[in-house]
Amino acid sequence: MRRMKSLAVATGLVVTLGAPVAPAKTVAVEIPVIEKDLAIDNAGNRQKMWTYAGTVPGPVVRVTQGDVVDFSMLNEKGNKQSHSMDFHAARVDVLDEFEAVRPGKTKAYEFRADYPGVFIYHCGADPMSEHIARGMYGVIIVDPKEGYSDDFPKPDREYVIVQGDLFEPGTKPQDMTANIGKKASLINGKVFHYDPVHDSNASLTLESKPGERVRIHFVNAQVNDSVAFHPIAGIWDKVWENGNPKNVSYGIQTYNVAPAHSATFDLISPADRPTNNAIVDHQMKNALTGAITVLMNHEDADPESGRNGNLILR
Repeated sequence: MRRMKSLAVATGLVVTLGAPVAPAKTVAVEIPVIEKDLAIDNAGNRQKMWTYAGTVPGPVVRVTQGDVVDFSMLNEKGNKQSHSMDFHAARVDVLDEFEAVRPGKTKAYEFRADYPGVFIYHCGADPMSEHIARGMYGVIIVDPKEGYSDDFPKPDREYVIVQGDLFEPGTKPQDMTANIGKKASLINGKVFHYDPVHDSNASLTLESKPGERVRIHFVNAQVNDSVAFHPIAGIWDKVWENGNPKNVSYGIQTYNVAPAHSATFDLISPADRPTNNAIVDHQMKNALTGAITVLMNHEDADPESGRNGNLILR
């Protein structure tokens, strides 16, 4: 039963928005740490990464405000490093719940998700810059207990985008901290992951139908760089700082997201014709090294894309 609950949360299936306020519940979340080689671009080139559950970013955890997260992390026996889990949605003790554990050991703790929004989780083991830069990050969405509202309308589709760093293999931790050796930006674990315009090997794009409300939960997992998040050929209809429904702004062209921070963005395309958007980090050093995502708005959009828990396209 615990594993079934964990799977539902990790795939984004625990969604209660729009329903009457439900009583708080305890949600079991189990995420192992796996050090492995992963494809870091659409051509299949691989690099040694440190991961949560074998992917970069790790699984999406989704709960409702007021829920208690019953978390467990196994640092797999074959790993070489000590690792930890720092949930930015948690209020706990950094020296207790967030302590690192050696390979073969498990760390478990509980916290209540008191604040709604979109939060990063990441490894806090020393040196933190290396652990994050090697891919140890993910997203926890805390849906508001009140559900949707006029200021926080129900989207037609929603996606999670996480921007991270890709450093040259062998880059020393102190150089990562100084941003020396960075060679590209990752979008959900790959360079130009959803951009067939700049990478002919890209096979995925985000999709919607013309006129739909597309919600993007964006997290900046880069070690040092902020992100100037902009939808080329569009305007953010609404932006929620930290993903909190009370922190709403309207009609935004570009929004700055600090490292280890997040925001939720709604984009509505013209309803009378097919269009495309390029969602970019308007810091060109990052956009032109991987941080561009294409959103195609057309009538033949995949009906499952951005729906039914398909928040991150793999």
